Amino acid sequence: MFNTILIANRGEIAIRIARTARLMGIETVAVYSDADANAMHVHAADRAFPIGASPPRDSYLNIARIIETAKAAGAQAIHPGYGFLSENPAFAEACVAAGIVFIGPSAEAMRAMGSKSAAKALMETSGVPLLPGYHGDNQDPEFLADQAVTVGFPVVIKAVSGGGGRGMRVVSAAEEFAPALASARQEAASAFGDDRVLIEKYLQRPRHVEVQVFGDSHGNAVHLFERDCSAQRRHQKVIEEAPAPCLSGAQRAAMGAAAVAAAKAVRYTGAGTVEFVVDDSGFYFLEMNTRLQVEHPVTEMVTGYDLVEWQFRVAAGEPLPARQQDIALTGHAFEVRLYAEDPARDFAPSIGRLSLFRTPEESDGVRVDTGFATGDAVSIHYDAMLAKLICHGADRAAALAKLRHALAACEIGGLATNIDLLHRIASHPDFAAGGIDTGFIAREAATLLAGQAAPPAEVLAGLALTEVLREEQRAAHDAAASGDPYSPWHARDGWWVNARRPRTLDFMDGDTAFPLSVTRSGKVWQVEAAGRTMTGHAEPDGTVVLDGVRERMPVAVDGEIRTIRRAGETWRLRLPDPGAAGDDDADAGGSLIAPIPGQVTAVNVSPGDHVTRGEVLVILEAMKTVFRLPAKADAVVATVDCAVGEMVQDGQVLVTFEDA
Repeated sequence: MFNTILIANRGEIAIRIARTARLMGIETVAVYSDADANAMHVHAADRAFPIGASPPRDSYLNIARIIETAKAAGAQAIHPGYGFLSENPAFAEACVAAGIVFIGPSAEAMRAMGSKSAAKALMETSGVPLLPGYHGDNQDPEFLADQAVTVGFPVVIKAVSGGGGRGMRVVSAAEEFAPALASARQEAASAFGDDRVLIEKYLQRPRHVEVQVFGDSHGNAVHLFERDCSAQRRHQKVIEEAPAPCLSGAQRAAMGAAAVAAAKAVRYTGAGTVEFVVDDSGFYFLEMNTRLQVEHPVTEMVTGYDLVEWQFRVAAGEPLPARQQDIALTGHAFEVRLYAEDPARDFAPSIGRLSLFRTPEESDGVRVDTGFATGDAVSIHYDAMLAKLICHGADRAAALAKLRHALAACEIGGLATNIDLLHRIASHPDFAAGGIDTGFIAREAATLLAGQAAPPAEVLAGLALTEVLREEQRAAHDAAASGDPYSPWHARDGWWVNARRPRTLDFMDGDTAFPLSVTRSGKVWQVEAAGRTMTGHAEPDGTVVLDGVRERMPVAVDGEIRTIRRAGETWRLRLPDPGAAGDDDADAGGSLIAPIPGQVTAVNVSPGDHVTRGEVLVILEAMKTVFRLPAKADAVVATVDCAVGEMVQDGQVLVTFEDA
């Protein structure tokens, strides 16, 4: 076994690898970029080395620097985690050339499965079921259009080197094919440096089911059952569960056998995932991910095995720790991915500082994998996943109940997140019934992606009582720091001589005001909100007492923004500072504005160009998401105030216009 392992990654997966290594008596070495100098994974490892600037290409994707650091640290092996270099065959080869063990499959296996078209050809010869389609080398647009007609619409265009839904387009009719092909190729070239595509039959209501496989260097391969990943938005997973609901024993056995056949076809070593699409007609090979998956914890929960430990042992040349007949399912598990993103803004990444970040305490059946804490910043440079909540129960209903409770217990402030979406999915009757398809979130968008509802009276009262508590705490602090801590002039308790003076607070949601008043009444406060009168107080731990009822309503403060959570729902309201200056920014109606911080990847116009409404002028990229910014009206470009490669901020003017 290894003495020292370098972890070539960051965040929660780096922390998880370090924890398993510590349990096995293995020293770990972390690497970090400038942006991650104080990140949690840096402190989780035994030692940590800086490797470069914040952009991944200068740090976590810098193969030469990582190899150099591993040598300096005396590491015998490198664990790539997932993302970054985890599926890069050149990195695996560089490790081998340096005499360092790469904890993952061989470069040959990665290349065999890294190309979707080549992988499908290999699977066909191995007897693994495939969807009807074209996976060949001919990339002539007319030829591909003919192949689409032969397959029969609807079809899906996929980037050969793609992943995460990028370079993927669903086409419903022949006349839509050419523009969809051009768009898919452009995105694929930008994301992967490869614009080749394949064509497949598009299943109308498929489920996404993947099988965890493991192989060793002794020719053994097993599966650890399957995960259902059908809860997706824009082809990216949101919630995963194991085992997959609505699979018969025969189907489970057949999919497991097919996945093992796929692994053996490339003499696979280490952890991998074989992905299938499933409908009433059967299951079909989608692709193979040649790494540990983000959602591997649900498999660990239902099998009882530590898959990172398995990776270490297989990479050290040991045989698999268990035989197929020894691996059994116990109970059910869910994992949700908690992201800093705004579902109301088409899932735009939310970038900034977490003024509050608390997740449930880990307990029997509840696990939290995270690389963030209160006060940490979410950077433009990396994935916006804040945490994974994993819940296990004796059966699916028990696990789902734990998940809903864990989501309701999360307290997050400072950034928009998908926490309410996750809670709504977990509470939806169709999801509770099991067997949803990949179109579930889009189909139920009116319910799942609904905007913030008007805050009920209890929420407004909770905000008001928390606000006056904060003022009292500030007054106490100021008094203690003064020369006369007992002076009545320090008090901010609303007391007047011979009077009870109400105070008005106006919380804002956009242009909508929610006025309320608070009045001191002895040791408590009287609150009038949304047509109701309530009496109560707030406590420092986030508890609010209203008319004798105690309830958790934690409030996070970020400037004028107040974020409050109650019963699994979140409200972000603004409490204007009456002493602050008004907004005198110039009208930006004649400008194209950056909707989020990001990097400019394309500028399609120059000063003097005539543009039409809907024409894409600038393309931004942030956190693996591409934003195509269109003209809002016909106009003439006056100035272009950005350049390819430039980092821009939220609200920055990119292009200005004259009237057309």
